[in-house]
Amino acid sequence: MKRFAMLTLRRAEERGRANFGWLDSRHTFSFGHYHDPKHMGFGPLRVINDDRVAGGGGFPTHPHADMEIVSYVLDGALEHVDSLGTGSVIRPGDVQRMSAGTGIRHSEFNASADEPVHFLQIWIIPESRGLEPSYEQKNFSDDDKRGVLKLVGSGDGREGSVIIHRDVDLYATLPGKGGRITHEIARGRIGWVHIARGSASVNGEDLKAGDGAAIGQPGKIELTGTSDEAEILLFDMAI
Repeated sequence: MKRFAMLTLRRAEERGRANFGWLDSRHTFSFGHYHDPKHMGFGPLRVINDDRVAGGGGFPTHPHADMEIVSYVLDGALEHVDSLGTGSVIRPGDVQRMSAGTGIRHSEFNASADEPVHFLQIWIIPESRGLEPSYEQKNFSDDDKRGVLKLVGSGDGREGSVIIHRDVDLYATLPGKGGRITHEIARGRIGWVHIARGSASVNGEDLKAGDGAAIGQPGKIELTGTSDEAEILLFDMAI
């Protein structure tokens, strides 16, 4: 029998917070004015920001370099414009990947003047510096993710996933209440689980929205939905 992987929990209420009125953001790892030397990222995973932007609010044009930036919208719509000439609106089910590479400028605004937008901003350290900036966006429906681990991002773009320039497999799932999904973290790899919404258990540990769990050694991961709305992201990463 394969053993369960050991978990290190990162509870939602322990995260950093920035609240500017138009933006209420929770930081799983150090970001901006929030600095905690114990939480500087996990492997190549550098940032998970849980952002809620009020209607009409947003991030004005600003620069990035040498980072893979993934946006995952949970509710509402996020409008994106960048210096590559890309203009898009990201909605629930969409996964956006922007490779900042040698340098890119972009803005992100709530596409609605009235309704809030809730999204996860994820940063992954790329395999090398100085990549050519690029952009990609794909949609993965609820049906694609229901009851399975759906690959939405990977280093090689397999199974229709967006390409992340790092040996990272990013999965999303809607297990449903009582639904159980297993995954094996192989030798030489580590994992991170983030509960995007609802609640779930991970290897028997009860987690709620915003909670995370680090998997620092190989072993079996068992994800069980404990609410109907449970939505989970799983990062499987080469060390």
